[in-house]
Amino acid sequence: MVDLGAQYAQLIARRVREAHVYSEIVAHDVTPEELRARRPAGLILSGGPASVYADAAPQVDPGLFQLGVPVLGICYGHQLMAQALGGEVAATGQREYGGTSLSIDDRGPGVLLQDLPATDTVWMSHGDAVTRAPEGFRVTAATDRIPIAAMEDPPRGLYAVQFHPEVSHTRHGQDVLKRFLYDGCDLLPDWTPTNIIEDQVARVRAQVGDAHALCALSGGVDSAVAALLVHRAIGDRLTCVFVDHGLNREGEPDQVEETFGRHFRVPLVHVKAADRFLGRLGGVVDPELKRKAIGEEFIRVFEEVARDLADARFLVQGTLYPDVIESGSKTAANIKSHHNVGGLPEDMTFELVEPLRDLFKDEVRAVGVELGLPEEIVRRQPFPGPGLAVRIVGEVTVENLAKVRGADAVVREEIKRAGFDRSTWQAFCVLLADVQSVGVMGDGRTYENPVIVRAVTSEDAMTADWARLPDDVLDRISSRIVREVPGVNRVAYDITSKPPGTIEWE
Repeated sequence: MVDLGAQYAQLIARRVREAHVYSEIVAHDVTPEELRARRPAGLILSGGPASVYADAAPQVDPGLFQLGVPVLGICYGHQLMAQALGGEVAATGQREYGGTSLSIDDRGPGVLLQDLPATDTVWMSHGDAVTRAPEGFRVTAATDRIPIAAMEDPPRGLYAVQFHPEVSHTRHGQDVLKRFLYDGCDLLPDWTPTNIIEDQVARVRAQVGDAHALCALSGGVDSAVAALLVHRAIGDRLTCVFVDHGLNREGEPDQVEETFGRHFRVPLVHVKAADRFLGRLGGVVDPELKRKAIGEEFIRVFEEVARDLADARFLVQGTLYPDVIESGSKTAANIKSHHNVGGLPEDMTFELVEPLRDLFKDEVRAVGVELGLPEEIVRRQPFPGPGLAVRIVGEVTVENLAKVRGADAVVREEIKRAGFDRSTWQAFCVLLADVQSVGVMGDGRTYENPVIVRAVTSEDAMTADWARLPDDVLDRISSRIVREVPGVNRVAYDITSKPPGTIEWE
């Protein structure tokens, strides 16, 4: 998928994968030569906020339309295709936003729209419109405001729609994408957990050869799935390492060892290193510096473990596709450095093995089920690699860790008790260590820290919405935290979605 600045760029890639076809995102300035080297079966031009005729508008190399592979233009991509191939685009004053009635042309739906009823609801978000289709294209749909809402030229494999098929508000949008993939590109729906496993096992064997590898095990689903994949590939030449950095949630180190012992038959090294990580974090308040300090210390620990293993020059990590995107890439701004991506030292001696690097979280869970992982691991809520260090806004100290750890335990317990542990993507606490709030307890004045409760719903963490928890659940959480956690006298609930916020505060 060619990203032209779309709000829904990652969502388009996900929807393609939901049709069991592999997809990846490239920047709009990708050259035909670069694409040819990737051997794509088809291209999707995403939407975007610009006007195609503006000076600074993102463009694509016209050679993309000469590669001999089918192309689908969506919204801005629809307009860009029209302009590049001799059609016309203009600001007609007929803007459309939100749900819009789409009418199929009397001559029929063509290839792309054949599963749609004659009149259907689609999601629009545009100010400009295609006013004249390029030569060779047939218009297949219109709305009350624009005459060219969809067009196609099947002999050349060119398709375009003004609406957004990737959003759920377009009722038959997934059918439109499937028609492009299956009929337009002649692809099979073979991007399945079984094929992913077979492909990654072969890749790991080719990369590692006869050497040994270490796996950074955290107890979460990502590292557990990565460990099982690599173990399937190289067997006993894999050793898992759980680094207890002192930044885990309450009871987590013991839980990791117990769960790992029951379900895995891979050697496990448990390194207790809380003091050295706290030493590295002393006086550090900037979240990026926290992540880099933790990432570097992790590597130093693994290097020490590797000295006792012959030829352990590979390090397995559970890095996911969203981690890569949010850590900055050619197609995305650097939101924050993921500890597996942007937080590693340049002088690292390991070669990384990342079998999940191209997957979203839901795909990882599906692979985990296929590998036989138990429900308690597959459905475990995500927890950041830097741990509670990025849930303390301020310095990471023993005292601050105790506050956020105690508050987090209350949140998780009450969320589970209320039956929301499966419907929430994450539920946790953030300590505002550098903020103090006046309160009153037992008729006395307090001046202590506030905590923020954060609970969100999501499919893959690329976007998220704040969870509408019932008032009585929030009341119990707040009352217990203030009563049970020393040093905390106020609780607030974060109702920010992603975007504009991120799930974690740091």
